[in-house]
Amino acid sequence: MTLKLDKLPDREAVKITFTASAELKTALNDYAEIYRRRYGQKENVADLIPFMLEAFINADPGFKRARKELENVRASSPPTKATEV
Repeated sequence: MTLKLDKLPDREAVKITFTASAELKTALNDYAEIYRRRYGQKENVADLIPFMLEAFINADPGFKRARKELENVRASSPPTKATEV
């Protein structure tokens, strides 16, 4: 069995809080259990989520194109100065 998400690298613990539907919570818990069975290592859902999001973003060609365009716009725009009110 293969998963889209590879085994996580060593890292510092990071806490993430967000609101999810009951269906998504169940799916995330199931993913964590399948991950544990695949790699023999228990990971909390909160530890998996950043890597899942990174994998999702890296696999999105539309996002990559739009981000490159955004970077080009930023590079060609003059820096703005903060003004005091």
